[in-house]
Order: sequence, then C-alpha cells, then structure tokens
Amino acid sequence: MLTVTLSIPLACEESLTPPARRLLEAAREMLERGEGTITTNGVPAERRPEPLPGGRAPGRSLAPTIPALHILASSRSVLRDGEPLPLTRLEFDLLLHLVAHPRRVFTRLQLLNAVWGYEHAGVRTVDVHVRRLRGKVGVDVPLVTTVYGVGYRLADDARVTIDRTG
Repeated sequence: MLTVTLSIPLACEESLTPPARRLLEAAREMLERGEGTITTNGVPAERRPEPLPGGRAPGRSLAPTIPALHILASSRSVLRDGEPLPLTRLEFDLLLHLVAHPRRVFTRLQLLNAVWGYEHAGVRTVDVHVRRLRGKVGVDVPLVTTVYGVGYRLADDARVTIDRTG
C-alpha cells in the first residue's frame, strides 16, 4: 500500500499549474475506478463555519443542541431525537454506509457500487439521494459533507449511533 498526501488548494481549479492539474485528474480517475480512497484529517483551513441566525458564529457549546440520529439496523428505521424518519430503502442504505465509514470520502461511483450495487445508473443519482436525505433529516443536523470535485462523506460533527441488535 502506498499513501500519498497532497495539499492542493482547490479554491479555484483554473489557477492550478498544469502539473498540479494532471496530478489532480489522475487522482480523480483512480478514485472513479475504485483503486484508491481519500481520507481527511481535521477540517480544512479554508472551511468557515456558517453563521447562525442572528449573526452568531457556531461554537462548541451548541453541540448538545444538535439533534441526534439513531439507526436501528435490524428494523431498518432511523430516529431523529426519538421521532421516526420516513426514509426510502436507498436513503437508509446510503446513510448506513456513510455512518459505517466515518471520515472516509466516497466518490459517486463508489457509492453507486456500495449502495445501489451497480454503476450503470447516472452518478447524479447519488446527488439526488444525498439532497433528499439532507432534506428529510433537516438542515439543523450536520450529516453529509460534500467534498467538492470528489464526492461525499459523513460530517465530522454528525451525531449518529447505530443499534445492530435484533
């Protein structure tokens, strides 16, 4: 196994040098073919917390107010602060897959293979299901983080537990 650490500023992909652009394209191709994975350590420096209503910045003291999700794997149901969430089969499977692999970034093609079981559907299918999952869970619950130009991963501050008992 070879581990490569890259630090490429992606704020404006057009400003990349040709060698950096080729390296980024090669990495994307490997990920699309399922030949590699991306893991992240910490929050990127460019990421700024979104302001809360009233202009307040989010702080650590607000963490307990973030609603928690509880996945009941045997009954294939999800509870948001004790209330059931009506998820489709694919939304449930997508959520379970992301929660089972925290901090791992998945390309759309990898998610199609893992959750749908095939890859001949359009990769934008994943985008639609992520959007619907976010909508059902609520905007106040950090759940799925978009890694621009790559795919999706479970949010760092997602409060999700899995109950696998029958």
